[in-house]
Amino acid sequence: MSSGRRASPKLIDHETSRASYGPAAKRLKSRQRSRVANGSALLPGVDGRSAWVRRCKEIIEAHLSDLGGEDNTSAAERSLIRRAAVLTTELERLEARFASAGEASERDLDLYIRAAGNLRRLLDALGLQRRPRDVAPSLGELLREDAMRQRNG
Repeated sequence: MSSGRRASPKLIDHETSRASYGPAAKRLKSRQRSRVANGSALLPGVDGRSAWVRRCKEIIEAHLSDLGGEDNTSAAERSLIRRAAVLTTELERLEARFASAGEASERDLDLYIRAAGNLRRLLDALGLQRRPRDVAPSLGELLREDAMRQRNG
């Protein structure tokens, strides 16, 4: 069947394709997808072994875990997580620079403040929540205090 046309690409199995992008389905690696989409690279053309990339990946994994894992997050949430990880990594680098120098330049402090505000907004969009902490003593602590008072008094 030589009509001079190139062979058509392999047809997509829509049931498999649809399932592979669903939130509860495992995302299979594909040669049709980029290394970034497959999760094997944070950024194309960047050595994934650098301390910066490793730290970004750690933060991404922590945020994904907070949201129930990669299979439980949307593409938009994963995109926001990635941006939050980059901002967090850069804020940490600025903090290290401030600590080493013992001060922050006006320009760097302005950059830090703006980046921290943008990070807060990203985390807010991802569902960052304030969680009240119970500061009252536990029942066990109250019983121990009562026992100590009875022994001493």
